[in-house]
Amino acid sequence: MANVLTDLAADIYVAADVVARELTGGLTAVTINANGSERVALNDVVRSHFTRAATVGDTSPSMTIPEGTDQTVDNKTLTINKSRSVQIPWTGEDMKHVNNGSGFETIYGDQIRQAMRALANEMEVDVMNAAYLAASRAIGTAGTTPFASNFNELAELRKILVDNGTPMDNQVSVVMDTAAGTKLRNLAQLQKVNENGSDQLLRNGVLLDLQGLMLKESAGIATPTAGTGSSYVTNGTFAVGDTAISIDTGTGTILAGDVITFAGDANKYVVATALTGGVVTIAAPGLRKSLADGVAVTLAATATKNVAFHRRAVEIAMRAPAVPDGGDAAVDATVIQDPFSGMVFELRAYKGYRKSMFEVASAWGVKAWKPEFIALLQG
Repeated sequence: MANVLTDLAADIYVAADVVARELTGGLTAVTINANGSERVALNDVVRSHFTRAATVGDTSPSMTIPEGTDQTVDNKTLTINKSRSVQIPWTGEDMKHVNNGSGFETIYGDQIRQAMRALANEMEVDVMNAAYLAASRAIGTAGTTPFASNFNELAELRKILVDNGTPMDNQVSVVMDTAAGTKLRNLAQLQKVNENGSDQLLRNGVLLDLQGLMLKESAGIATPTAGTGSSYVTNGTFAVGDTAISIDTGTGTILAGDVITFAGDANKYVVATALTGGVVTIAAPGLRKSLADGVAVTLAATATKNVAFHRRAVEIAMRAPAVPDGGDAAVDATVIQDPFSGMVFELRAYKGYRKSMFEVASAWGVKAWKPEFIALLQG
């Protein structure tokens, strides 16, 4: 039975019920790879190359062509590690029953929207978690919502990114929770049309770009419990750019995503790898100031992880879950795009004995490629 979904596709978008939707600003801010992952099996590794900073030397005239300086090309990996679906069963009797009321097409459309909602929300959480866990450095005070009286934090975020070499090319976003978004909307200078340059915030609540940063909100912002570490000090000396920092004498945990500071250094560093074996690893580009031996290490309290990042810093690769050569038992399949998040899903129809089952599915993986292009705003 072909073209089962053709007559029903329109119902997905004209459902009578208004399905609730959470904000997915992270998905609109990252690189979406819906093509390059087609040949990648679930849990397969995809490698991408990364070049190191160049070493500059003197130019010395010679009749012999110089050998050049050997360079190391690194690689990082991305994995399609999730294959998720929402399955919606219907019997013939169920359809007859609901056709006495709202109608199968209307309810079916709502169910598809709810399926896209659930899948998009899970993707959003994955994107935002990957971003904050890979951030280079942080600003803001743990437990205090930013933008209480001004938007100076945006300039500080921008400074971290440009100091790290991030291109400011209209592809950098700040993705925040609604608490931070509300604080921004309450700022008088942004509500005044003569100062803001637009009435979009005042009339429609639209957060316009500031400081070269696109402002977005997300329901996927994490507030993970911070580690319990205390009384740690550095064990040895460390140079600018070092990422593996030996510490000792303290107690408790320091977890990935925690924010730590070193006495005498105003920078707030994001932990890339949890404390293990007396070593804590911070994200690239590493230390901004050298450290002496015995310097006190302070762990920030639990905080909301708002994130600023360049689009190319974080990627979500997605495709339809694989089917065997020759197909499976589905009688029809089509691709649908969620009009809210922009994500693309596969909708498949299966026919059984006096029963049908509809499935909305996607396979995806998320990777934060460039810690240098990511900064954390604690709230």
